[in-house]
Amino acid sequence: MSNVLPGTLIERTFRERIILVGVIFPGLTEEQVSEELDELARLVDSAGADVVGRVVQRRNAPDAATFVGRGKAEEIAALSRSLDADTVVFDDDLTPAQHRNLEKLFGRTAIDRTAVILDIFAQNARSPEGKAQVELALLRYRLPRLRGRGTALSQQAGGIGTRGPGETQLEVDRRRLVRRMHKLEADLREVERTRTLQRRSRARGRHRELALVGYTNAGKSTLLNRLTDAGVPAENRLFVTLDPRTRQLSLPGGETVLVTDTVGFVRKLPHELVEAFRSTLDSVRLADLIVHVVDSTAVDAEGQMAAVREVLVEIGAADVPDLVVVNKADAAPEEAKVLAHANEGAVVISARTGEGVDELLRVLGDRLRGSDRVVQLVVPWARGDVLAAIHREGEVVGQNDGEESATLQVVLDDVGRARFAEFVAAP
Repeated sequence: MSNVLPGTLIERTFRERIILVGVIFPGLTEEQVSEELDELARLVDSAGADVVGRVVQRRNAPDAATFVGRGKAEEIAALSRSLDADTVVFDDDLTPAQHRNLEKLFGRTAIDRTAVILDIFAQNARSPEGKAQVELALLRYRLPRLRGRGTALSQQAGGIGTRGPGETQLEVDRRRLVRRMHKLEADLREVERTRTLQRRSRARGRHRELALVGYTNAGKSTLLNRLTDAGVPAENRLFVTLDPRTRQLSLPGGETVLVTDTVGFVRKLPHELVEAFRSTLDSVRLADLIVHVVDSTAVDAEGQMAAVREVLVEIGAADVPDLVVVNKADAAPEEAKVLAHANEGAVVISARTGEGVDELLRVLGDRLRGSDRVVQLVVPWARGDVLAAIHREGEVVGQNDGEESATLQVVLDDVGRARFAEFVAAP
């Protein structure tokens, strides 16, 4: 049995045959669309299917009824029959009406890139929270597609694009779906409350926090393993890591920081997933430093970096300081140097071999110390309560003991600075 969402995947006895469809709209080049289709092919492979054909069309705008126009849709239908394809996958999002019209015309499943990504997430979700987030994203995606389909909602083939909670039910009505969404949203709010309490506990301990972000398969999990011996899965597949993992890391200066590995990003990351994983991605928004891992072997590494930054803007993390880490230097040393040169302050490493990791640790320590708000406090020995509170709520990085008082160098946030303002040493 495969380790996917329980009760949601009809066991596959063959790999589906897939035709990909891309459209060159104004502002896009043939090369760009080709690269996007290459990535879509990798996504399809990760979902457990095989690409047997591609169709590329140039259009000024999507056709309202069939996205590609009636004539091109009929060509795709004929190609599907000749190649014995099971499913047609579009690189762009389809409206519910386009989806229904295309399936009727093709006589087989038609889905879009979003459905493929959701399918992969459904396979890879492991924790209860991850499964709930993926199920919520799936239901949000399906809700507008219920209109006009009556009891013919469920696709019975059980293949790519049909995985996920509730997919094997033959009849799912709108009210039932909405009720399930409300239940999942309530469950995730409870998880978020627990996570908030955990963050407050961490804040009292004053551990600084790093968040690893990057395009899927950039090597974030491999880097986490290299830094912390975390032992997390680091396969050469897309979206292996969905659930965040936090580990402690000791920096060369003696500081202990927390490092969190997050879900990988991708071009056209479905909005449903960003919304569902928003609480998980708060670890990025609240981090002291974002470590942006870049794959130097990628054909369009700069484009992947731009896609990551778009998601950071969407989740409210655009203003968090970041450090670009160019990974896989062992496989593409020249490309890694070019990327590092184009991104000021970047560090070149190989998470697989350990090359450059010592330099990365040094830079991380320097960046974190440079962003510290160190305050010098003079506290009389008679105020033991204040001394205890400072050690509890701040990070004491230096202390000189006098006869009547202690002089402390403390990292404090804005609240702590205000609380202990009367003890701030005169300049």
